[in-house]
Amino acid sequence: MAGATLIRTAYATLGVAITPALKLWLKRRVARGKEDATRQRERFGFASHPRPSGTIVWLHGASVGEVQSVLTLVRALLAAHPTIHLLITTGTVTSAALVAQQNLPRTTHQFVPVDTFPAVRRFLAHWQPNVALWVESEFWPQLLWQAQEQQIPMLLVNARISQHTHENWKAWPNTIRSVLHSFCSIYAGSSDDAARLKTLGATNIHDVGNIKFDAEVLPCDDAMLQQFMQQCQGRRLFLAASTHANEEQLISHAHRNAAQQFSNLLTIIVPRHAARGASIASDLRAHGHIVAQRSSGEPITKKTTIYLADTMGELGLFYRAAEIVFMGGSLIAHGGQNPLEAARLNTAILTGPHIHNFAAIIAGFVAASALRIVADSTSLAREVTALLGDDTARSTLAKNARTVVEQSRGASSIILQHASELIARSGQ
Repeated sequence: MAGATLIRTAYATLGVAITPALKLWLKRRVARGKEDATRQRERFGFASHPRPSGTIVWLHGASVGEVQSVLTLVRALLAAHPTIHLLITTGTVTSAALVAQQNLPRTTHQFVPVDTFPAVRRFLAHWQPNVALWVESEFWPQLLWQAQEQQIPMLLVNARISQHTHENWKAWPNTIRSVLHSFCSIYAGSSDDAARLKTLGATNIHDVGNIKFDAEVLPCDDAMLQQFMQQCQGRRLFLAASTHANEEQLISHAHRNAAQQFSNLLTIIVPRHAARGASIASDLRAHGHIVAQRSSGEPITKKTTIYLADTMGELGLFYRAAEIVFMGGSLIAHGGQNPLEAARLNTAILTGPHIHNFAAIIAGFVAASALRIVADSTSLAREVTALLGDDTARSTLAKNARTVVEQSRGASSIILQHASELIARSGQ
């Protein structure tokens, strides 16, 4: 107890001391478009909306991926409990925009407060949530400690902790143990995550599978898809989804190699961060590509080699259009991107070797012959060429991916049941 109190006191003192630096950091993020300048006060616990009466269920996730993964659960909660109000906190402007796009009833979004004692105290004093669900591995000690002290029952949903993060937390065993003990139940996304969490001191762990398998199919405007396919004029389509810096050039090399056999190949690049579009287009053109940039409304012509889809929220369209998709962030040491959205939409999936962000999911896909791993841009071109030339292999890969998703669903319903029990108790 004495050790835990000392840790919390030291952390609270540090938070107060660095508050001026946090304010400067947030201002710099505003300048880079990573913060909403009109909502900065939320970051320090000042609410921008009044608290609704009745039961509030608080859901916290770091960014777009976490929010996207729990939308099925969120809608189920709202449907099962027609009188509750949902408070969603995230830390990015893109995730705030995603929440707004959903038009969820009885739902308020706030930016998560910085993890200092005064900011957290203000936030909790205003909202007074009755139940909380935290998504994946967004561990903010001050938020969790104060919520626990206020006896807010909390579930950790789709708990995920990489080997690297696990090793880092092992250096702070008392801190991570106290953080994990804030949760009354932990629902691990995989057996590996469950094992790592257990070694860090977590208790009451449930290995129910990854909630991302329950996520909804990405939306798509049918008229826009039809218009896009008409522009493509029957060309073979290869998609590189959610690419990162230094990866687009590798994709361009793969395109050139594959286009030697399939001269009508059109490669679609959707960068993970659309704001990079102008620099990507400039770089690709400097290397001889004919680029059509979607954000500028540039049309696809017969000479276009790369279509740069530097827009937000349109992956559902391009997954439906493409025959083959490469998951970005995996030819560089980023850790890969989630293949599940592509798997639901009938496209053959490739990924690079750097896949630690989704290692358990991808291992299951590989075991089911539902995905292929390439080593570099040369082998990527080889696989794209092989799959374009083999309709059976391509359709089998896509079919196997859909099967893996369908057979792995169900975590959301288990978590919904436990959350519903907590909500019922909170009203007593």
